[in-house]
Amino acid sequence: MKPFLAVAACLLGTAPALAQEIAPTKPATPEIATCKKAALETLSAKEPDIKDIYIDEDGATVAVSESKVETIPITRIIMSEAYLRTDRSDKPRRFLCLLGEKNKVLLTFFTAR
Repeated sequence: MKPFLAVAACLLGTAPALAQEIAPTKPATPEIATCKKAALETLSAKEPDIKDIYIDEDGATVAVSESKVETIPITRIIMSEAYLRTDRSDKPRRFLCLLGEKNKVLLTFFTAR
């Protein structure tokens, strides 16, 4: 009976590690998904080496805004760490995205750390 318990303990101990290796492909919020899509389309058109953008959704801030730039309403401000995935090494960057009415992307912006 003891070998069975040892095997069961090993399986139970590895289950969380296996679950952590499989990253969710669905973004945490629709706002982040919208910003990522717009940013990737814009960057890929200018730099074809950029294959994907990884946005740290766990550390992201999605803030509700009631501000305007001139007459254009800003409804959400998203700030996060992001990585531009290329064939070369990835470097962390700060990511900023401004959304307007109906989740229209008004601005995406990356800065080097």
